[in-house]
Amino acid sequence: MIKVTVKETEDINRALKRFKKKFDKAQVLKQYKNKSFFTKASIVRREEILKASYKQRLQSKEQ
Repeated sequence: MIKVTVKETEDINRALKRFKKKFDKAQVLKQYKNKSFFTKASIVRREEILKASYKQRLQSKEQ
């Protein structure tokens, strides 16, 4: 659960901005989308391998 304490002298817009930043860092929407449907373990593994190979290609191009 994300909590933001609002100080007496603080503007509500500033507190809302801090809340949005914490919300993005917590990746709540990403977790919700991942848990909204079931994916097989083999598919998850395959996606991880594809991501790793993509990152490796990018690193090799930089060097």
